[in-house]
Amino acid sequence: MILQELFGWLGDPAHWQGPDGVPNRMLEHLGYTLLAVFGAAAIAIPLGLYVGHSGRGGVVLVGLSNAMRALPTLGLVTFLFLLAGGSEAGTIVGLIVLAVPPILAGTYAGVQDTDRGVVDAARGMGMTGWQRLWQVEVPNALPLLMGGLRNAALQVVATASVAAYVGLGGLGRLLLDGLRVIDYSKVLAGALFIALLAVLLDLVLAGLQRIIVPRGLRVAAAAVAGRPKARSSGRTES
Repeated sequence: MILQELFGWLGDPAHWQGPDGVPNRMLEHLGYTLLAVFGAAAIAIPLGLYVGHSGRGGVVLVGLSNAMRALPTLGLVTFLFLLAGGSEAGTIVGLIVLAVPPILAGTYAGVQDTDRGVVDAARGMGMTGWQRLWQVEVPNALPLLMGGLRNAALQVVATASVAAYVGLGGLGRLLLDGLRVIDYSKVLAGALFIALLAVLLDLVLAGLQRIIVPRGLRVAAAAVAGRPKARSSGRTES
């Protein structure tokens, strides 16, 4: 029954036209997501590279990331929206704050996981700290860095729906408006489009990751991921 109502809702041309139509709401949702991810990347990637390369402030960074993950999404976005005087900028800032932790953690972990032997070899060759960072550590950090970006994008796509609760647009309008009038087919359509947008965005980022990450690093990462863990035999050596 609910599926028939969903197909009926999707087949109604009125739901695909105008400012409240699905295409416009999806573009709004995608715009919020891209602004938040790009803004978070501009903050988190340089900070993660600096801390990972210098080794300074790693404990503080981990604590800050964990604290930011615990922030309530709706409360944060609502607070910043009101603080910005009802501007979209407040909502975008709230989404940026939520997107920073996975990018920051991925960048930092990627630099820290670079083989120290390779870094020492680069130092022995006379490379400066800047050269070691960009020619050795950043290329090796790309798999985890891109993983952090993908995680952040998926989180923002899912949480950008809260923009509707403060009067803005996006696919969250379908959820909120559907609940207001008890139109569950509209709610289901909104959830479906959010899920589809998340899948499409992740596929795009996966393709980008495949392009920019050197093949050797992809093979090495896959080998590490597929390596079986050592099992304890349960016996002790005398």
